Amino acid sequence: MTIDLTKKPFNLTKNQQSWVQATFAQMSTDEKIGQLFLPIGMSKEGKDLDQLLKYHIGGLFFRPGPKEDIHQAYQYAQNHSKIPLLTAANLEDGSNGAIAGGTAYGRQMAVSAANDPEYAYTLGKIAAHDAKAVGVNWGFSPVVDLDLNFKNPIINVRSYGNNPDQVIANAKEYIRAFDEQHLLTSIKHFPGDGVDERDQHLLTSVNSLSVSAWMKTYGKVYRSLIDYGVKAVMVGHIAFPAYSHDKLPATLNPRLLQDLLRKELGFAGLIITDASNMVGMNSAMDRKQAVPTAIQSGCDMFLFYRDFAEDFNYMKEGLASGLLTEERLNEAVIRILAAKASIGLSEGVDHGNLHLGNYQAEQAELADYAITLVKDDDRLLPLTVRKNKRVLLELLGKQDERVLSRVKERLTERGYAVTVYQPETNLFEVESVEEFKSKYDLVLYVANVETESNQTTARINWYTLYGLGNNLPWFVKEVPTVFLSLGNPYHYFDVPMIGTIVNAYCNYDHFIDAAIAKLTGESQFKGVSPVNALCDNQILEELKRES
Repeated sequence: MTIDLTKKPFNLTKNQQSWVQATFAQMSTDEKIGQLFLPIGMSKEGKDLDQLLKYHIGGLFFRPGPKEDIHQAYQYAQNHSKIPLLTAANLEDGSNGAIAGGTAYGRQMAVSAANDPEYAYTLGKIAAHDAKAVGVNWGFSPVVDLDLNFKNPIINVRSYGNNPDQVIANAKEYIRAFDEQHLLTSIKHFPGDGVDERDQHLLTSVNSLSVSAWMKTYGKVYRSLIDYGVKAVMVGHIAFPAYSHDKLPATLNPRLLQDLLRKELGFAGLIITDASNMVGMNSAMDRKQAVPTAIQSGCDMFLFYRDFAEDFNYMKEGLASGLLTEERLNEAVIRILAAKASIGLSEGVDHGNLHLGNYQAEQAELADYAITLVKDDDRLLPLTVRKNKRVLLELLGKQDERVLSRVKERLTERGYAVTVYQPETNLFEVESVEEFKSKYDLVLYVANVETESNQTTARINWYTLYGLGNNLPWFVKEVPTVFLSLGNPYHYFDVPMIGTIVNAYCNYDHFIDAAIAKLTGESQFKGVSPVNALCDNQILEELKRES
C-alpha cells in the first residue's frame, strides 16, 4: 500500500519525508521489528531500560511516578535510542496520568457535564503541557467511547457521554490542544466500548450494534475525528460481529482494521493495539500466532508484552513463517516513523523542562460547572446547620481516608456535627428506629465507587448485619437522606428510594469542595448530565430495536 505522507493525518514537510525515507532505508529487519513494540517500563533504572532498548523499540510507557524519575528515565531512553521514541501516558483526566501528584483536572464525563467544549480544550492543554514537561509526547487519549450501557464497568466517567455530537465536539477540542503543543493523541477504543456490560481486560467484549446503528453512533464519531485529522487510533479487544461476521477482537481482525477503519472510514494514520496482556486478546488465539497476526491484520504498533524477549521472537518468527509479510511490516514502520516526524521528533527530542503549571483556578471552575443535581424530590437542599446539624456520614465503595476526611472537614468547618459510620459487629449495637431518629438530622452517603481495570461491576456493595445495619438505606422515610456520588453517575439504579442524588463524577479535592458548597447552598448546580442518570438504557434499546 502506498502511503501519502503529505496528506492527512501526518501532513509531513519535505524535510520530514526525507527523514522518514532515510531512516527507513538504513534500518535492519530487527530494527524494523523493534519499532513495532511499545512496551511498559517496569523499572526506570538505566541497566533495566537497556534490556528493552537493545531491541530497538519504537516507544515506551511508564505508569505515573515522581516527575524527576519519569523525566530522567525518558531522557535516558531517548539518549540511548538510535531512532527517537514515542513516549506515552494515559492522559484522560490531566497530567496525573503521567506524573504522581500531577494535575487531576477532571474525568471526561465531568468535562462534558460542564456543557462547553472549552473545558475539553483546557483538559487537553493541562495534560499536554505538563506531560511534555517530563518528556511524554503521546497521550493515549481521549476516550471517544459512547457510554450507552450504564452497567458497563470500565468506560463510565471516562467517556464524554452517550451523545455522538457531544463526544465529537469535546474530543476535537482536546485534540486541538495537543496539536498546538506538538503532541500525539490516540482516540480509543475502536470499534467502540460502552455497549457491552463486560470488560475487555477480562474477555473479548462485544459491540453488539447493527452496522447501521454503529454507523450512526460510533462510526459517526470515528469518521468525524478522522476527517478532523487525528493521527492515531487505539484498537480494543472488542468484537463487532455485525460487520466482521465473527467474534475476533478488532486487534486481530483485518475486516475491522483494513476494511472498516482504513477503507470505509478513510483512516491513514497510526493504529496501535490496546494492552496486549489483556484476556480479550490472549484468549482469542495462542500468543505465538496473535503477536504477528495483530500487525498483519492492520495494527502498526503492539502495546505492552507478557515476556518481551518472547514476544519479539514471536514477531520475528511470524515474519519468517509468512504470518507477517514484509510488505505489512514495512507499511507499519513507515507509519510509525511518520507519526514521529509529524510531532517534530525528526528534528530532535524535547526532553521537557520539568516546569509544571498551576491550574487551581481551572480546576475549581470545572468542578463548579460540572457537578449535577440528579434529583431533589424531597426538597432537602440546601442543607442548613439549623435543620441538618447532626450528620451521619457514610462512605461507600473504596474506603479512602483522604476522601472521608475531606468531606468531614468541609462539613465540620461549616458547623455540622459529623459522625462517621462504623460497621456494626453484633446485634446488640443495632439501634431502634426511634433511637436512630433521635441521633441524626441527616444521613449523607458519599459513594466513592470508581471504574477500574479488571473489575466486573462498578456498583455499591453494602455492609449489612443480618439486614439490620445502618449502612443499608432503610431509614430514608425516617431521616433526611442525601446521596453524593464521587464516581459512577448511575447509582440511582441501586438507590432509587433516596430522594436527593448528586453526581460529582470525580473524587478529586476540588470536586469534593465544590460538592459540599453546592449541598449547603453556597453555589448553584450548573452541570448537565451527559448520560441518562436514571439508568434506563433508552438510547441503547432504541438502537437495538432499529437493528
